[in-house]
Amino acid sequence: MDDPQANLPELPWWRVRMLWLVLGGPIAVVVASFATLVIALAHPDPVIEARQDSAAAARPAMQARNQAATPQR
Repeated sequence: MDDPQANLPELPWWRVRMLWLVLGGPIAVVVASFATLVIALAHPDPVIEARQDSAAAARPAMQARNQAATPQR
C-alpha cells in the first residue's frame, strides 16, 4: 500500500500551523513578562517610611485580633 504521508509536500517548520498553536502561549507569556518587567522598573513603588507611633496605631487591630482568637465564655 501507498503511504498517505508520501503524497504530502514537505513544509518548512515555520509553516506548520500546529507548531504556532503550541508555541504561541508560552511565547505570549514571555513577551508579557518582559513588558511587566519594563513597567515595574520604569515606575517603582515609593518606599513608605515607618513612623515612631506605628505600635500605637496598630494597637486597636491587635486587640481585635486577640479578641477574635479568644474563645467565647
